[in-house]
Amino acid sequence: MPHVQTTKGGILPFEFGATTEKLFGEDFADDEFSGDVKVFGEVADVGSCFVVRGRIECQRNFTCDRCLTQATEKISSKFAEEFDKSAVIDDLIDVTELLRDELLLSRPMKNLCKADCKGLCPVCGANLNDGECGCDKAVINPKLAVLKDFKFD
Repeated sequence: MPHVQTTKGGILPFEFGATTEKLFGEDFADDEFSGDVKVFGEVADVGSCFVVRGRIECQRNFTCDRCLTQATEKISSKFAEEFDKSAVIDDLIDVTELLRDELLLSRPMKNLCKADCKGLCPVCGANLNDGECGCDKAVINPKLAVLKDFKFD
């Protein structure tokens, strides 16, 4: 469980790294995140509360939604949150939930190996990033095929 040290009336920097399993427990352990998660930041005493802000970085493995190839990307996300002084136990703040949520929210809605991924051919299934496959992609919906014989006068 990641905790950060607080200080009264000042700013205290922090830096640590560990696997997602060590940081968040076995529930979070999977093959999506590889290597260490690195966390950099500072805790500031702003009077009525503590403000924890910083950056979380890690490597993420995923399958591209368009071409189904395995890909890797580096995630770097900034975070900032206020903690009530009652959340401090032995001059430490538990930032587990903050970091886990930030890591999960930093994942993109669509997993793409590259921004201009061409995906798979709808006819033969070839990866179009490797080159054109030569298939006739003008496939007509069978429900609308009867309209191709329609004659206009």
